[in-house]
This record gives sequence, structure tokens and C-alpha cells, in this order.
Amino acid sequence: MISGLVQILLFQSLGELISKLLLPTLPGPVIGLVLLVLWLVLRKGVNAELAMVADGFSQYLGLLFVPAAVGVVLFLPQLKANALAIISALVGSVILTIASSAIVARALSKRDSHE
Repeated sequence: MISGLVQILLFQSLGELISKLLLPTLPGPVIGLVLLVLWLVLRKGVNAELAMVADGFSQYLGLLFVPAAVGVVLFLPQLKANALAIISALVGSVILTIASSAIVARALSKRDSHE
């Protein structure tokens, strides 16, 4: 279990370091997550220790939404004032996401059928 925690903290630290030195516009944890995923793809799998830590974290993932819910309640007047813009942005982003996913899926399926 300690080995899995060390792996997660190592990649997050690398992400923070890269964020501070090279890419200040990207958050360090995001860079670390991308590096971890790339590392796992190169290794072609997840080791048992990392899987155990990830399973443990996923059990408590719902707790991460508590601060977001408090923020929603705290800024409820601003959200009500800008409800139309927020709803428009959400609906538009969902439509664009579905459309771009369909285009990518179609392009990948055509490429697979030609091979």
C-alpha cells in the first residue's frame, strides 16, 4: 500500500514541478495525472499496490463533492442571477461534447474498417 501511495505522490510532485517550471497555466495535479496514465500505458497495466490505493480512494470519492456543494449554496444568489448564461453554457458544452465524440468515433471506426 505504501508503494502505491508513493507512486501517486511521486507523479503529483512531478506534475507540480513541471507546472511551476515549464507550464504555469496547467495545474500540477493534472500534469501528474497525465504522467501517471502515460506511465501505466507504457507498463501495460496497474500493479497491485497502486490498484489497492486507487480502490481505497474511490470508496471516499463522494466526499470530494461536499466542498463543491457548499460553494453552490454559498453562491446561490449569483447562480440565480446568471442562470440563463450558466444553463446555456452547460447545454452548449454537452451538445459540443456529444457531437465531437460522435465525429471522433466515426473517424476511428472508418479507420479500423479500412485496416
